[in-house]
Amino acid sequence: MPEERETLVEVCRLKKYFPVRGGVLKRPTGYVKAVDDVSFSVYKGETLGIVGESGSGKSTMARTLLRLIEPTEGNILFDGEDLVGMTKSELRAARKNMQMVFQDPFSSLNPRFKVSKIIEEPLVAQGNFSKAERREKVVSLLKKVGLGADALDKFPHEFSGGQRQRIGIARALAMNPKFIIGDEPVSALDVSVQAQVLNLMKDLQDEFGLTYLFIAHDLSVVKHISDRVGVMYLGRLVEIGPKKAIYEEPLHPYTRALLSAVPSTNVDAKRERIVLKGEPPNPANPPTGCPFHTRCPLAHERCMVERPELVDQGNGHYVACHLYE
Repeated sequence: MPEERETLVEVCRLKKYFPVRGGVLKRPTGYVKAVDDVSFSVYKGETLGIVGESGSGKSTMARTLLRLIEPTEGNILFDGEDLVGMTKSELRAARKNMQMVFQDPFSSLNPRFKVSKIIEEPLVAQGNFSKAERREKVVSLLKKVGLGADALDKFPHEFSGGQRQRIGIARALAMNPKFIIGDEPVSALDVSVQAQVLNLMKDLQDEFGLTYLFIAHDLSVVKHISDRVGVMYLGRLVEIGPKKAIYEEPLHPYTRALLSAVPSTNVDAKRERIVLKGEPPNPANPPTGCPFHTRCPLAHERCMVERPELVDQGNGHYVACHLYE
């Protein structure tokens, strides 16, 4: 990436292992390596998309970044400050600048609260606002996301899925954050509504100068909204780089397989479908060497014993694969 770009979030060797307990005493007998040694940066004002199969560790990584889940190892630098070393009071202050939009717009909203209370919750918890100021702020936020003041006294079940996600976005914007993580925010919505929500997020990014980490399993969605794209497999980043490079010149065999599965509207396009054999390995017992070698059509002996590191292949395009040395 260009040197003049300022880093907002820097993740250094992040790990999240969940213990597997067994026996009468329920002692740890092993660990599920949900996030395994992940490092990357997010630059101010950009959207970094993260893609991968279900179970690749995308959502766990997102929650760990905000310390909704405590990391096992690693550092998470936000604006130069390490979130991992913060006390509860310091983390509470830092969270004004970090918010999350969740996958399911219904389960992420309290069904017993009216919309006005849902959106003003962060204002009550974090700010010293009067009731009138909170009301004014909530109405303004609803307008920003395309909802009217008539939504204030309604409950979440009275809205469609797309409208509920707009309410979730309004709540995320309440404290004027710098950084928003979208954990598959459009995957539960109809295709026609997905485009509306994506366009809304892009408009809000331009208006408020937001930085996004956008997680999805739909490569078309990620292509629409992202500036850079990272590909995860079995808890690790296997490729990351500018969107154009990832989609037009993918280097990792796993990335190529994912892109070959994307439907194309061009009937004349000749594209070979790459079908991966087998299932992703168990993260509680990952393979030695490259985590992808058990399904990779190009794997050789070195892949089975030596784990590749992310290496810059030029222009900020990193890949973890022995075939590109």
